[in-house]
Amino acid sequence: MSFLQPLLLFALPICAAPILIHLINQRRFHTIEWGAMQFLLHANRMSQGYSRIRRWLILACRTLAIAALIFVIGRPLASGWLGLAGGNGSDTTIIIVDRSASMQQRNAAAAMSKLDTGLQQLAGTLGLVNSKRWVLIDSATLSPQEIESPEVLPETIAGNVVSASANLPQLLQAAHDYISSNKTGPTEIWILSDLRSNDWGADDGHWRTLRNGFLDFKQDIRFHLLAYPESKQGNLGVRVTNVRRRTIDGTTELLLSLDLTSSEETGMKEVPIRFDIEGATTEHVVQWDGPRLELRDFAIPIDESLEQGWGTVSLPADVYPSDDSFYFVFSKPMPRKTVIVTDDGTASRPLILSAGLSPDVSQSNLVETLPASRIASLTWAEIALVVWQANLPNAKDAALLDAFVDSGGHVLFLPPSSPDRNAYRGVAWTEWQETPSPLAIENWRSDEGLWARTQSGAALPVGQLQIRRYCQFSGEAVRLAWLHDGAILLARAPSAHGGVWFLATSVEPTDSSLARDGVVLYAMIQRALAAGAAERGDAQNVVAGELADEANLAWRELAGGQSALSSEYPYVAGVYAVENRTVAVNRTEAEDQGEVLPLERIDGLFQGLRFDRVSDAAGDSSALAREIWRVFLIMMMIALFVESLLCIPKRATTAGAMK
Repeated sequence: MSFLQPLLLFALPICAAPILIHLINQRRFHTIEWGAMQFLLHANRMSQGYSRIRRWLILACRTLAIAALIFVIGRPLASGWLGLAGGNGSDTTIIIVDRSASMQQRNAAAAMSKLDTGLQQLAGTLGLVNSKRWVLIDSATLSPQEIESPEVLPETIAGNVVSASANLPQLLQAAHDYISSNKTGPTEIWILSDLRSNDWGADDGHWRTLRNGFLDFKQDIRFHLLAYPESKQGNLGVRVTNVRRRTIDGTTELLLSLDLTSSEETGMKEVPIRFDIEGATTEHVVQWDGPRLELRDFAIPIDESLEQGWGTVSLPADVYPSDDSFYFVFSKPMPRKTVIVTDDGTASRPLILSAGLSPDVSQSNLVETLPASRIASLTWAEIALVVWQANLPNAKDAALLDAFVDSGGHVLFLPPSSPDRNAYRGVAWTEWQETPSPLAIENWRSDEGLWARTQSGAALPVGQLQIRRYCQFSGEAVRLAWLHDGAILLARAPSAHGGVWFLATSVEPTDSSLARDGVVLYAMIQRALAAGAAERGDAQNVVAGELADEANLAWRELAGGQSALSSEYPYVAGVYAVENRTVAVNRTEAEDQGEVLPLERIDGLFQGLRFDRVSDAAGDSSALAREIWRVFLIMMMIALFVESLLCIPKRATTAGAMK
């Protein structure tokens, strides 16, 4: 139990007033021995036990009445939330809201989502707390905005989730920056989240920096977490992993690859899948046993004149609406052309074969080889991938590559035979290193990048590769694979669009076994080529938040199930027309995993800080904190009533009765 006016509890010593008055009253009389009265005293001791108990009860009732009165004016709260902000209030209250797709999960017995429930709970609870300033930071915008009061929270966010994952370290960093820049006083930080591991990033090294940053503040900072860690029970989800338009034997069709997932590990499922291609719907029923089903190249006939369009795949509604549908766009395939830039104008045969062999028999790949001096003559609109095995480009050539990457193209850099001092996007080759014996790759990222797992979940045989010679490089890049000595083998340089990759060895047999064990090389080249062709086409399938820097462009909604603000379209699942492109936005893949971070890990992230938490459930309408002063008021009235009964004197015995 906590109090909105805790300072008034310092008045509790007043409860001793009846006892003090009683003791003082006892001191008023002096005992004088009188022999004639001794027999009366002896007789009075016969009834003294009852009188003593009655006096103690009267004192107890009076003390209880005063204590209850103090509790009433202290405004007590009955709550599962320990450490609720006190009645003196804080200078600033910051409310951090996780709006990720998983917050749309509902309880099977309630219609309210986790987000709706949490907003209503915060609005009701924080309405009892005094604060001079209210600040809202949500996971979509990461921008602090001041609000009038917590009661407007449901209307401000309007219960709309976004399909992008939240980033709690970034949200807390935004809160830290706000406190620092505005020189706030005592601050309360309230966090609404469902504790998904991908949202919290517990392994992010930024947490240590955040803790130290909050500890450095002189003012009091307190953290409160309202958690909704419910897992997804009885849930089915769908994701489109690939979509292709093809014409074969005079028939035009879409080939869709789907992943169907279930929260139930066992049991037969029979699920109707609804396909909507620009308003034309079809339905297909599938059956499977287990947690997952892969449906590959499911053919849907379309009109030959429909060269570009959009569609949705949906399942019947369940407790987690966010993964019940998936949007996609398609168009005539862009030419899958690769340009190989080499030192001497000739490319190795493994590179040409890996880029030229198409995994789709209905589509051909094009490969062109040329020296770096001739890249200005290229028709960049036809290119999806550039493999650059030469000295890094000079300023003029770098500008051409920048424009290519910014339009969605991908570039894979391989080290030249004699590196110079040129750099691209802050990364530069340094020198070759030879190893006395072949090195194995110590570790690599199997969840993202060119060496990620396949759609079926199988890992590429990266661990079987042998590296005999590699080239070191300097600069800031995200490492995706590294050797036992920490040397980076595969990395990605930062880019808002497209992809900039660095492979620190070549495909020559004297340098590595990439050519001999061709699976990894072929998968890497084809993935980069497919990504470049997809991102440079007129139809783009992206994850929520990927086009956040294009929010200022004119977005027009073509399909979608939510009434989101136009400024939030890049974060909300749907199909949109963006200038001359058609874009399908969908939830991130991490949102489908549903792994909940253990509470012990959460407590560890806030170690050393003033932190408390409470877990709630979607649809739970019981208040987190409610005032219970009426209970103490009733207790005071009962105490006074009992005290008055005990104070009624005995009825006097009349003379007649005595006769």
